[in-house]
Amino acid sequence: MSRPFSPLPERPRFNLSRWAIQHPRLIVGFWLAVMTAGLLAFSSLKYALFPDITFPVVVVSVSVPAAAADSPASGLPSSGELPVGISLPGGALPLSAATVEADVVVPLERQLSQLQGAGEIQSTSYPGQAVISLPFDVGTDLANATQRVEAALKQVSLPTGAITKVTPINLNETAPLSYVLEGEDVAQLAQLARDQLVPALEKVPGVLQVPILGSPDSSNRIRFNGEAALGLRVVKRGDANTLDVVGRVEREIEQLRGSLKPPTRLILAANQADYIHAAIESTLHDLGFTLILAVVVIYPFLRNWRATLISALAIPTSLLATFIVMASFGFNLETITLLAIALVIGVVVDDAIVDVENIMRHIEAGESPYEAAVDATSEIGWAVTAATLTIVAVFLPVALMGNVIGQFFKPFGITVSAAVLASLLVARTLSPVVAAHWLKPSNRPQRSNSEEGQFWTTLVEQYYRLLRWGLSHRWLVVGCALATFVLGLALIPLVPKGFIPRLDRGEFNVVYSAPPSVQLSDSVTIAERIETSLKRFPDIQTVFTTVGSREGQSNRGSLYVKLVPPEQRQISTFHLQEQVRDNLPQLADVNISVEDPQVVDLGGEKPLKAVLLGNEIKALQDASSRLQERLGQLRGLEDVTATPLGEFQIDRQDQQRAVVVTANLARNTSLGDATAEVVAAAKDLNLPPSIRLDLGGDSGRLNEVFSSFSTTLSLSVLCILVVLVVLLRSWTDPLVILLSLPLSLTGSVVALLVTGREFGMISLIGVIFLMGLVDKNAILLVDYINQLRQQGFKRTEAILKAGPVRLRPILMTTVSTLLGMVPVALGLGAGAETRAPMAIAIIGGLTASTLLSLVVIPVAYALLDDLAGGKRKQSLPSP
Repeated sequence: MSRPFSPLPERPRFNLSRWAIQHPRLIVGFWLAVMTAGLLAFSSLKYALFPDITFPVVVVSVSVPAAAADSPASGLPSSGELPVGISLPGGALPLSAATVEADVVVPLERQLSQLQGAGEIQSTSYPGQAVISLPFDVGTDLANATQRVEAALKQVSLPTGAITKVTPINLNETAPLSYVLEGEDVAQLAQLARDQLVPALEKVPGVLQVPILGSPDSSNRIRFNGEAALGLRVVKRGDANTLDVVGRVEREIEQLRGSLKPPTRLILAANQADYIHAAIESTLHDLGFTLILAVVVIYPFLRNWRATLISALAIPTSLLATFIVMASFGFNLETITLLAIALVIGVVVDDAIVDVENIMRHIEAGESPYEAAVDATSEIGWAVTAATLTIVAVFLPVALMGNVIGQFFKPFGITVSAAVLASLLVARTLSPVVAAHWLKPSNRPQRSNSEEGQFWTTLVEQYYRLLRWGLSHRWLVVGCALATFVLGLALIPLVPKGFIPRLDRGEFNVVYSAPPSVQLSDSVTIAERIETSLKRFPDIQTVFTTVGSREGQSNRGSLYVKLVPPEQRQISTFHLQEQVRDNLPQLADVNISVEDPQVVDLGGEKPLKAVLLGNEIKALQDASSRLQERLGQLRGLEDVTATPLGEFQIDRQDQQRAVVVTANLARNTSLGDATAEVVAAAKDLNLPPSIRLDLGGDSGRLNEVFSSFSTTLSLSVLCILVVLVVLLRSWTDPLVILLSLPLSLTGSVVALLVTGREFGMISLIGVIFLMGLVDKNAILLVDYINQLRQQGFKRTEAILKAGPVRLRPILMTTVSTLLGMVPVALGLGAGAETRAPMAIAIIGGLTASTLLSLVVIPVAYALLDDLAGGKRKQSLPSP
């Protein structure tokens, strides 16, 4: 194809593969050193569920002095009742929530909103006190953020006597373990915990604190399997590894149990490590099958065990090199990085396959293994390099994303990039060295003499005829390709949209809230009623109940429900949640909901969150009441609740008064559909102009995901184009290669649609990964066509020769990649819900792109060559 650039000097004569073949001992020694370092790096990696991401939040608590009993600012409600936890010193009454909002919250919000890196402020005003939550950008130093908040508070004039408290919160400071202490007397158990258990556990490395729950002098109560007990929550440090902390604590617990006298018992109530272990084990299981399939599929193509082993050598070598990079960046072996490794296994072998296949072709043509290794690797060096660098290019925008989503998938992009770069270096050095010195000269002058050769001969002939027909009907081929792309676009609205797939973790929470005036004893009665409703389900193993909160909110409670292991039940967690929800007691003025545990703090407790913003309390109350009633009528939503707004509580968000309406999703309802219904319902209600609807939680994150990925996808394509233009020194060739990208879209959409998977954060990363994969086949074709034309072949002759020659490596690399992803796509085992959508999107897109590009790319090459002023179309030769 003609090139618009001015002539450039010939490519440098230095050839890495040739140099490597001439220095085999150095190359082998280098890779042995890399593999040794990789093993050491692997042993240093920690296991986790998700990447370590710092979510810095600073909470400002303000207590204001009480007003005199006759003060008009007191705002005492007509009922004379006050929320539990609000003290009345002397004969004074607390300032009303509205006064606290006006005199404390609004000035603080105005000042804090000016801090650099601060997110959307959320606040709650109560009679006599206020709580302001200020999140900062992911990665912000929490200590520095706290100092800046403290400095900002000094700039605000608060009511005389107001007491402020600034609390930095690292949302990674979670409680991976919870224990209950059972015995005859709770007061004695609390004393035992304070004197012996807590001091011992807080000395364990990685443990931040061990709060005691349910002691007689506390504002909460603990129950375990329907009986009163004392609770211990083991909170880890934000930078500590969950599995490490759990392991150390469990060893300490075993020693402490030996010192307890009957009938006192220390029982494990909740353990986050159980699911992490199960998810990692399941991912490693998929990884093992992926490795086997990726290797086994090579042999039927090459029919040579030596060549197969040389190609397969790229997998362990590349992965061990990848572990060095992961250790350098401080990554863990968690769901995201293990998913990257599992998906990339079929990819890292591609470069070696192309190299070894080309070497075998030269050997079968009569060259010695040494000559074949030199000539074959030189022939495809630039194509292999360009194909690999395009995969790296697609992840550059992902790595540069500064939001939570970018931080979440940064380890994925770096892990994939490190693996494919390592595989490129293996293919350019180790593979040709081993091939040159280990492969044997061919004793089969003609491949067609074997059954396998006859199969390939037939396949190549059929492909040749199809390619020849496509070149004769170029516009028909283009029309079919365009129709396929349009079909993919048309099917996108039919694919359900989601954020993060729900995980069947074998656990869930039942959460309730009663009116603020409910006393602790009455709240315990509510919990007992819920516990009774849960006893009828044999698949429930334990129920760990917490009544009240450390903040004095006795009207709230939660029940952590743990199910029996999956092999002991015939029902999924999601089905059981529905049954539990249908059997919950109906209690007046008590909201009860069944919720999934928080996987990662990226949204609210419930997936759907609609926020009504305004300044008029009565208008907000009316709007929220109507919206809650309307959403409660929708079949796809469950547990619809709204936050109170009035005398006892005023919530604010984005410096406006707010009412938050939340809901859980029914089992077969997608977040995208539910969000659309909420927006439509709000529109039908004809809300007054003074009230605005915002989406929060996973609903808001969903819009952010698609907005971010549309930008990221565009930047990824631009990066691919830049890499191709630089390496191929052409504008038209990269455009031809980029035509592979839209061809893959339809395959991904159809695959997700058929399997019922969602378009969400996980599958969209798969689509970006796919962008770097699908152009590899086009690069192999276009590069070889150009080589043949430089050797004197006419354009059509070059296309018809390059297609059949490159057919085998294209099919080999595609099949190895596809089969390598099958175990992940099957979605088996713990955590499979997060792994399968990405693999399914890649499998569908890569299959469609490969089948279509074998004809579309050569045809597009010819068309763009004509437009670029290439030679006139040549007559088609006979087959």
